[in-house]
Amino acid sequence: MEDNSQFKSYNNFIKRDDKKFLHGGIRLKGALKNSSDQKPLISVITVVLNGDKYLEENFESIHNQNYKNFEHIIIDGGSKDKTLDIIGSKNHLIDYWISETDDGIYDAFNKGLKLCRGDYIVFINSDDRLYDQNVFKTVIEYFKNNKEIDFIFGPVRKHWGLVHGYKPWKLKFSWGFYSSHSTGFFIKKNSAKKIGLYNLKYKYSADYDYFYRMIVHLKMKGVSAKKNEIFGIFRRGGFSSTVSFLDHFFETIKIRLDNKQNKFIVLIIFILKYLKNFKKF
Repeated sequence: MEDNSQFKSYNNFIKRDDKKFLHGGIRLKGALKNSSDQKPLISVITVVLNGDKYLEENFESIHNQNYKNFEHIIIDGGSKDKTLDIIGSKNHLIDYWISETDDGIYDAFNKGLKLCRGDYIVFINSDDRLYDQNVFKTVIEYFKNNKEIDFIFGPVRKHWGLVHGYKPWKLKFSWGFYSSHSTGFFIKKNSAKKIGLYNLKYKYSADYDYFYRMIVHLKMKGVSAKKNEIFGIFRRGGFSSTVSFLDHFFETIKIRLDNKQNKFIVLIIFILKYLKNFKKF
């Protein structure tokens, strides 16, 4: 488990003098957005690497929201396409952005977390977009009406259909207990601090470890939005599409064991999935 003390401001970025490091946004001009009881601040993190194809669509879906009290943080992994041109053209609207090589998507997630100042956090990666202009407004209402919850899972439209609901009892044996990590998942920052950062020893499924810690170990409370309250569109072709079945499978087994799930149950899961997906081994 990551050290929670690392979940802090990433001020060292601003102080760096490195030709391979670029940054910008209105924070550098002293513009910091604030939160209030009436208008909590949402931190939106967009992770991108050579994502010029859909980045503008992603950006528009965020900045066209009816609820305006949000900050937008973009973490670029050193893109070589037109991504930085797009980011530069939006510099006056982005709160803070950085561009440098990283150790993968979960390293980028951690950088984003360290930069957040909002009450609530969401990842909307460059391939994905919010469904309509009312998503943030819906999220704020859920947190307002359910003060005891730590997080929300909202319905997400994928290429093969709509994913919705939150079934925590599935976590210990199935990946299908939630709708989506990107666009569909909003969490309170105070709750995220208790969980800590994404564990970088997991290259393919660190979000599964994150959720395991969140739900099983810390027993945090969450709700799902109604089926017709769609949060986002998850586009095929992102990071998850590049991970092979075997890499994902064996890493999730390791995550279960590292999180001290019953070894006999893990063995049963391994056997059943092996038999079901025999041709992939």
